Amino acid sequence: MPMSEKTEAASETAPPPVELAAPWQPDAEDVEAAEGRGARQGLRRPHRLHQLFSPRRWLQRFVFWGGAIAVAGIAMLFAIGAEHANNLLHFGLAWSPYLPLVLTPLGIALVVAATRRFPGSEGSGIPQTIASLSIADHAERGRLLGLRTVAGKIFLTLIGLASGASVGREGPTVQIGAAIMHAMGRLIRFSRHDMEKGLILAGGAAGVAAAFNTPLAGIVFAIEEMSRSFEERTSGTILTAVIVAGAASLAVLGDYTYFGHTAASFGFGEGWIAVGVCGVAGGLAGGIFSQILVLSSRGLPGRLGTFARERPVAFGAACGLLLAVIGLASGGTTYGTGYHEARKIVESTEALPATYGILKLLASLVSYISGIPGGLFSPSLAVGAGLGANLASVVPYAPAAAVALLGMVAYFAGVVQAPITAFVIVMEMTDNHDMLLPLMATALIATGISRLVCNEPLYRALAVPFLKRSTATPRGRA
Repeated sequence: MPMSEKTEAASETAPPPVELAAPWQPDAEDVEAAEGRGARQGLRRPHRLHQLFSPRRWLQRFVFWGGAIAVAGIAMLFAIGAEHANNLLHFGLAWSPYLPLVLTPLGIALVVAATRRFPGSEGSGIPQTIASLSIADHAERGRLLGLRTVAGKIFLTLIGLASGASVGREGPTVQIGAAIMHAMGRLIRFSRHDMEKGLILAGGAAGVAAAFNTPLAGIVFAIEEMSRSFEERTSGTILTAVIVAGAASLAVLGDYTYFGHTAASFGFGEGWIAVGVCGVAGGLAGGIFSQILVLSSRGLPGRLGTFARERPVAFGAACGLLLAVIGLASGGTTYGTGYHEARKIVESTEALPATYGILKLLASLVSYISGIPGGLFSPSLAVGAGLGANLASVVPYAPAAAVALLGMVAYFAGVVQAPITAFVIVMEMTDNHDMLLPLMATALIATGISRLVCNEPLYRALAVPFLKRSTATPRGRA
């Protein structure tokens, strides 16, 4: 067969690619509506004054602000619940360090079984939010951003944490925030563009701001990671939601830094060797981690993949047993979000095992592959802190605490390939502005190295299966 005919045949049989949302462009309905408004308004200027005092406009604002406050309130309750779940686990560990050998397999198996009753609740929550921006059908979007789905995600994430899983609450909080703002948009009629993109982006950004108590990181994350573009029509929506949610969080929790305070810094000189070392090592480790997750999202290979597909609950129990073994090897430090362990490294208050970083990485990997709900943010930052602690002995030209911060931003940037988000989160969460330039440089180096290993941004790649699932679902089943 001639080469041209082979090419045509292949193009006819190949499935159409699944693409994520491109920057918004007006459709025919938007253009027609805009032209209609222009024709009606003409050169009248009082229209702006009418909008300012319009009861409907103020009702929309109050609903929107109420949604942002609700996001902050649920994020704070979720954070408190996660802390209690972590304390409950460590109470059991004080009774017997071997308890997870029984508790963790049973708990993970239970969560996997329950997750199947809440489709769309598995994993981080950020891929679901990104996928929802590209889904046009309201019913399909509701499957990913339904309040029942996110309620199940909260409950199951807390059970996973109490069982010993190495997961975070920040990714789920992004999905929770997007779902709340999406629901608020359905209560009162917003414009279609605001409903489908602006509100979802704003809700996700408010979730990051409230979860980390870092308003600036919320804005940057929405722009850099979830939308991959910045549009004038959504910028004000995102900024308002972040301000309201961040203010509510600060009013209740205060200016709390989850990873503690450190004044460690270094000037221009030998200390900058640590920037290159941490950037390369963190980017390489983060890229490998991301590539494994991307490949596993498409199906595990061989008999292991068959076992995971045909017996997911038993596979979850096996992952739980492996998590318990990793936890025993780490002295119980790899369970949970990793906040406390990273804080100890940054503030140099307690020495952790030298293998903490690699064991926490393995625990996070196993937790995500098991299929339970839970995020990657805080575990990744904890892995980076452990990596930085290891590298501090290799580059003694900078303070150990400063190298730990560089390790955090390097590994996190390597995982998510969002360098601005990475250094802003670490800077805000440690309240250390003296390290701004080294953190920025490390994040850029790590992102570049990571892209050599994993050529797809993690969350964008993980969003594709949700898009494929939505396009494969018959509309009649909505």
